Order: sequence, then C-alpha cells, then structure tokens
Amino acid sequence: MEQTRVDVLVIGAGISGISAARHVLRDNPGASLVVLERRARVGGTWDLFRYPGIRSDSDMPTFGFGFRPWRDKRILADGAKIRQYVEDAADDSGVLGRVRFGRRAVSADFSHDTGRWTVEVDDENTGERESYSAGYLVGATGYYDYDHPYRPEFPGEADFRGTLVHPQHWPEDLDHTGQRVVVIGSGATAITLLPAMADAAAHVTMLQRSPTYVLALPEVDPLTSVLQKLRAPARLTHKVVRTRNIALQRGSYAFCRRYPRLARKVLLGLVRAQTGKGVDMRHFSPKYKPWDQRLCVVPGGDLFKVLKSGKASIATDHIDTFTADGIRLRSGEELKADIVVTATGLTVRLMGGMALTVDGEPVDVKDRVLYKAVLLEGVPNMSLVIGYTNASWTLKADLAADYTARLLAHMRRHGHDIATPVASDGDRSAFSVMGEALTSGYIARADEVMPRQGTRDPWRLWNNYYRDRALLQNSPLDDGPLRFEKAGAPRTAPTRAA
Repeated sequence: MEQTRVDVLVIGAGISGISAARHVLRDNPGASLVVLERRARVGGTWDLFRYPGIRSDSDMPTFGFGFRPWRDKRILADGAKIRQYVEDAADDSGVLGRVRFGRRAVSADFSHDTGRWTVEVDDENTGERESYSAGYLVGATGYYDYDHPYRPEFPGEADFRGTLVHPQHWPEDLDHTGQRVVVIGSGATAITLLPAMADAAAHVTMLQRSPTYVLALPEVDPLTSVLQKLRAPARLTHKVVRTRNIALQRGSYAFCRRYPRLARKVLLGLVRAQTGKGVDMRHFSPKYKPWDQRLCVVPGGDLFKVLKSGKASIATDHIDTFTADGIRLRSGEELKADIVVTATGLTVRLMGGMALTVDGEPVDVKDRVLYKAVLLEGVPNMSLVIGYTNASWTLKADLAADYTARLLAHMRRHGHDIATPVASDGDRSAFSVMGEALTSGYIARADEVMPRQGTRDPWRLWNNYYRDRALLQNSPLDDGPLRFEKAGAPRTAPTRAA
C-alpha cells in the first residue's frame, strides 16, 4: 500500500479542524498538512444537522473564529450560514484545498523509533484502505458520535402509528405541515425546534422531564449595529464585540456559580417578563442551580412568543407509554401526535472511534489526563481539541490550535522529533474533564469516554478562557512535564510516569 507522508495530519474539517490547520500553516508555512474529513463538505456539526431552525446556541462573535470577523449583526446564526462561514474561512486560509473528503480514520499508532504516526484510513467512496505517515496528529472530531445519537427505548413505541425521528438524522422529505408534533427533550435542540415548527404544524408540544434555564437574547446586537453605522472596520468591530462578549460570558457564569439563588431569581424573573401570566412557571423552574447544566438561549424570545400565541405548549411530566396515537404521561394525560421528535441528546465518542496505540500498546483515553487541556498524557505528538462547555466552543478551539502551532514551531527550531506530556498517578482524579461542573445527561454519559480531570496545573481543566489564554499563549513551552526527545534515541524514562 502506498503511504502518504505529511508533517501534520488533522482529523476532522469542522470548526476545530479548520482552526487547527489554519494556525499550523500560519506558524509553520513550509509544513505539509492534510485534513481528513469523513463527510462530503467541511462544517462538521453544521453539515450534519439539518433539522428545522438549526442554529448556534452561542453568540457568533465568540463562536466564530478569532481570525475571521463575523460580519452579520445578528447574535445567533442558522446552521447553513455557519457552515458556509467555516467553508469560506477554510478557502481563504488555503486549508480547503488540503481537505480529503470521504475519509474515515480507523486506527493510529505512534512509533518512538520513527517519531511518527501511522494512520490507517478508509476511503468510504471507493472502499479502499489508505495509509498516512504523520509527524504530528490533531484530533478535531469533537466529542460525539456522528452515526449513533443517544436514543433511549420508550415503552410501547412500537405501537405508535405516527413518525418517529431523531434530530441528528432528520429526513429531508419530512413534512410537518398541519401535523401534531411532540418534541421530547428540554435542551437547545428542543427549544430550537418548538418555534421553528410551530407556524406550519397544527400544534407543537415540548415534553420534558425537567425544565431548563432559558435566557432570551436580542436578535440583533446593538453594539454591532452602532459600529457598523459608524463604518468601523470589520476587524475592529469583531474585536470589540468579541472582547465584550467574552467578558459577559465569563462574568455571567461566575455570577451564577457564586450567587446561585440570586441568579435563579434573576433568570426566572426575566422569563416571567417574557411569558406573561399565561404560562405556568413550573415549566421554566429547574430544581438544579444555574449552570449545573448549560444555559439555553433563545433569539428574540421566539420560544416565548409561540407559547403565548397558543401554537405551542410545554408538558413537564414523565412518559408512561407510547400509544397508537401519541404518548400517555404518568399523570394520565395523553399527548396526541402525528410526529414525535426524540431530541434526547448525543452519544459521546472521541476521535470518531479511531483506535489509538503507542508502540502497539492500546491507549485508553478515559484513564489519561489532559496537559494544558490540549495534549493527552503519555501520547506523543498529538493534540486533542475539546471546546468549552460553559462558553463558545470556538474560543477554546482557537487557543488549542494556536498552542499546537507554537509547539510545532518550537520543536522544529530546537530539533525535537517527539513531545510527550508525562503525568503521575497523583495528577489525575476519579471524574472526567466534563463531569465536575455540569450535570447534563450527555455529560454524565461522557464519564465512560472522556479523559480524567487533573488535580493541579497543568493537568487541571478549568473551562476559563482568561486562564487558558495565559496558560496556552504566554507560559513556556518547555516546562518540565512536557518531555522532548529525538526519534530512535535510547529512552531514559517511561512515556507515562509511574
């Protein structure tokens, strides 16, 4: 089998992969780089999801790349525009031509003798197996399974005569016009679907076991509008608005965690102001504290508008069983439905399920910790991009990309072939990097997949942009826990510390 040899191999052409490739090429202009993408277009999540109303749940000035201004004054954006924005960024930065589509990475093995990764890849268009040799590997696939969403089995669902659909696999020909729709779930997807389907449907009901904290945002950012009217340069507008939004995100999160009772009172008060007295507040009053689960945002209060109009409603209850015509709840109420949407969440999976080995020895990611929230303990020459759970994903993806680019440039200047973070058992805790702060269902399920949380710097993941920026952009690259080696050199220390 002919092998393709590159300096850097990026797995995934979504937001994380395009950012990583762009930063690496910026700091290492002579590097050979290839991006492998299983889908037929760039965009990742924003190419996969096609359900009605699909949009960002973070503001676009921070969800967009730091290196490419988001020029629209609307705070949130629909999925198609985000995907196009990612493709334009890839094209303008010279990354798009380096993407090989229809490729699924099957396995990757690092050899200390050669200082390189051997990655086996399936071309899903032809069915042929390809091999790549890479000096450095970037895992930019996100952290969920693109093939299999989280889909619990419900009692009696085989008796249901209507249509069952999961948002991750939305049929292109599904017509909900005049249909009675029940959306099971209370997260960002369900809250998006409700107003998006309400106008055409006979009625839409969001069925939730427990409520979520919801915050309405303006559709248009006033500061962006003012700066655009003043004809401020796009990059200046982007920088000013992005800086403000990062501060607001961090400040509001810190406020909610420090003063949960006051934060709850404020959030519920804002909902009451939007809904009026016609909507039962128990549907918006979670039992948990603010930011124990991710806060959901709605543009222009669209969710509250359709509830007040009567086109949509919320039921807070548990499912007793599906019936032929809908869903019977534990309370005895029956929700009539022609279409049931199971917005029940994601299945967590890293690296697209690719098998990872070092010198032929399997790597169990859930037993490792992350170094500076980017490199995986004991795994040489690999970055693992995991975005924020309490802020815009891209803020962390950009920092990880910048750090990876700087590390590669440092290794080239100093003649290093291998860089490996080495931790001790005392550096890892029992819970995952996602399991300490948030309690969402997919977060809990991630405990079986995700790396462990560290007990101290540089192994502890803080989910704090300001702290991570200082750690990844300003701290020394050669700091002790990160070991540098020459390929094939006698090894004086184990890859993983005892």
